[in-house]
Amino acid sequence: MCQPAAAPRARGCRRGHPHGRRPSARRALIATGALLSLLTLSGCFGSPKDDSGHHAALAGRPKQRPKSTIPYWVNPDGSAARQVAAYRRKGADDEARLVQKIAEQPVAEWLGVDHPEGRARGFTKAADQVDRDALLVFYSIPHRDCGQYSKGGAVDGDAYRAWLDRAVRGIGDRRATVILEPDALPHVVDGCTPKRFHAERYDLLTGAVDKLKGLPHTKVYLDAGNPHWIKDPRRMAGPLKRAGIGKADGFALNTSNYQTTRDNTVYGKRLSALVGGKPFVIDTSRNGNGPAPGKNDPQAWCNPKGRALGERPTTETGDRLVDAYLWIKRPGESDGTCKGGPTAGRWWPRYALDLARNAIRRAG
Repeated sequence: MCQPAAAPRARGCRRGHPHGRRPSARRALIATGALLSLLTLSGCFGSPKDDSGHHAALAGRPKQRPKSTIPYWVNPDGSAARQVAAYRRKGADDEARLVQKIAEQPVAEWLGVDHPEGRARGFTKAADQVDRDALLVFYSIPHRDCGQYSKGGAVDGDAYRAWLDRAVRGIGDRRATVILEPDALPHVVDGCTPKRFHAERYDLLTGAVDKLKGLPHTKVYLDAGNPHWIKDPRRMAGPLKRAGIGKADGFALNTSNYQTTRDNTVYGKRLSALVGGKPFVIDTSRNGNGPAPGKNDPQAWCNPKGRALGERPTTETGDRLVDAYLWIKRPGESDGTCKGGPTAGRWWPRYALDLARNAIRRAG
């Protein structure tokens, strides 16, 4: 039932600008361009060798979404934006328009084992320069993903604490929302993570919540799986409490999965009632057509066919308990080496096109 991608994976209330005013468009453009160049060279948006589409992506870079709708930063040099530029160079305009539907949305930036401080600083600075918040996923817990497609993470608890300190320094006083450790709690509940590691995992998660909430402008949502995985929310409530939900801003559902927004909302409200009325966010990146049909595929979560982009990221959900619909999983990146996919977290153009095409068919 695991769904994350391998590290490093590049896988809400609104606040005013910390300096009390929005930077000028010209200064923001210059600063953002400089930051993006630096980040690309340092590997924050991709391999240093893979910069063929960098300048083309910047030339037609996606615009930021209105803050009133979604406060999060749109990465103008992410995998989707680069793919759009590559399609345009080839004259593949239809494909470019499809992938543009992904490139123009804010998606989460995943922080794995490598370079957490530099990546966190780079993403939050780039977001701050255009008066937006960074959306980050912390994904480095020891014994991650139970040895499956996205195995890895910090080698032990002490290594994770050191990693966390670096990531927290990278965020600093800039605005960020962190989705904390996808699958970490569900794998405790379903028994996939050996029991001897449970106490340490809770200690690491509570420590992460404490340190992140010690920052002035950071929100934290603990990952709580999805309604198809841990079906009874009573099983998830205790672990959330032990992991620090009381200090966190809420919990996250459906990360990297395909369960419908409706099912997640119903489940989330039941879970919320068990943890003090905490709000939640839902990953809608690929749930437009819901989960794959049938019950015979034990890896139905892994690159299923026929899926579609879901609701666009927004904080205007119409429900006081649902803080936002977010694209936490990066649409177009593989779940793992199943059903013809590349390594977990790798960009997969064919899958990105299918998600966008199917979203259009669904809307039509």
